[in-house]
Amino acid sequence: MHALNLFLLGGAAVLLAAVVAVRVASRVGMPGLLAFLLVGLGLGEAGLGIRFDDAEVAQLVGFAALAVILAEGGLTTRWQDIRPVIGLAAVLSTVGVLVSVGAVAACAHVLLGLDWRMAILIGAVVSSTDAAAVFSVLRRLPLRRRLSATLEAESGFNDPPTVILVSVVASAAWGEASLWSVGGLVLYELIAGAAFGLVVGFVGQWLLNRVALPASGLYPISAIAIPLLAFGAAGQLHASGFLAVYVAGLVLGNASLPHRNATLGFAEAIAWVAQIGMFVLLGLLASPERLGDALVPALVVGAALLLVGRPLSVVLSATPFRLPWREQAFLSWAGLRGAVPIVLATIPAVAPLAGRARMFDVVFLLVLVFTVVQAPTLPWMARRLGVAAPDEARDIVVEAAPLDELRADLLAVMIPPQSRLAGVWVTDLRLPDGAVVTLLVRDGKSSVPDEHTRFRVGDQFLVVTTTADRRATERRLRAVSRAGQLARWWGERGGEVPTNG
Repeated sequence: MHALNLFLLGGAAVLLAAVVAVRVASRVGMPGLLAFLLVGLGLGEAGLGIRFDDAEVAQLVGFAALAVILAEGGLTTRWQDIRPVIGLAAVLSTVGVLVSVGAVAACAHVLLGLDWRMAILIGAVVSSTDAAAVFSVLRRLPLRRRLSATLEAESGFNDPPTVILVSVVASAAWGEASLWSVGGLVLYELIAGAAFGLVVGFVGQWLLNRVALPASGLYPISAIAIPLLAFGAAGQLHASGFLAVYVAGLVLGNASLPHRNATLGFAEAIAWVAQIGMFVLLGLLASPERLGDALVPALVVGAALLLVGRPLSVVLSATPFRLPWREQAFLSWAGLRGAVPIVLATIPAVAPLAGRARMFDVVFLLVLVFTVVQAPTLPWMARRLGVAAPDEARDIVVEAAPLDELRADLLAVMIPPQSRLAGVWVTDLRLPDGAVVTLLVRDGKSSVPDEHTRFRVGDQFLVVTTTADRRATERRLRAVSRAGQLARWWGERGGEVPTNG
């Protein structure tokens, strides 16, 4: 019992310290990963003296945490936002990664004297942008939707190619596999991983909408477990688990899920716990005594990545899509690195390679230094390049809770700024016959609406609808929110949100 008390005390203290640290970091525009890494360093050899040097355990924990983070990223990414940029994101995640690896490897070989295997390995390790860093920083920036969607989709898609590439280069396959066999392996893993994610996501969506669970809290747990199921199943068949978990989360996140807001809130909380655990553990794994010797190589590799590799990969990938040079410049600067390169650096750290510990130190320092350089400058860079976007009208969020015994659903709706629902009379909603507005909350006061009730911005109201009419009701509410009570006249049917550049 004494050991359990100490474990819970230490774990709770670390979590609270990380929460405070991320609060401080967010005030200066830093992603939480930096705060968590510093907490890990503070707990380690140079701080409280906790010694941890098991790179294999760190790798397993890191991969599991990345799976959770990617699941949450998929659940919270809107398909209608990333659909117009899916081609660009795919090219950046494949061709762009290869270009970046080649450029960084050449610089490392020439400037640091590394042999080609180690140069390619470090180029592959640092060439993947980090989903946790991108999601935490960019979702607070008022960027053009195309830019933010491209960066989010790229961060979700570029992990699988880099994981495969690093694994091949660090293994015995380096001297045996041909270029064609490696290319075929990458292609198989990506296609199979995407297929697994789609199948598991659609099956999970079907089950969640048709199986009545005995408690509402089971829906969020199931929504997280389904993408992780895709990760494990794909991995067992040697497909890309990282792509599978992201695609499965994307499918679920864009479906009409029961208790959707609670599900997304739970997923975000689990992702924060995964980030904290992963970064603190990676901070513990780093040895401050060795970091001094790694500073110069980290600066050289980081500069090669930031000034050569990333811009070159963006130019070659984005130019065929006719992306303006200002947006290309921002994409080049906003390719944030974080947990993914550090976790990938643990792959060669457990392989029989000379200099493997030094590579981990170089990558760790690179992430620390260049996160400090890049993250705080992103808002300024967006304004200077003219890619910042003013606040846009938000689509209404419809939260559904099933009433299984009554074969009905309860929809909770809030009217956001610039919604055309404001000013519409309740009787002019023209909802399906099986739906009715039952409660209105305005300025903290509840009332039952009648024919004299007119909606305002900030109102919240409840709609009870039969299960059969639920989807039609949601579409009608969204259509009126976008185009007003004459939505059908203007051709608005409440489908996917139109995207703009």
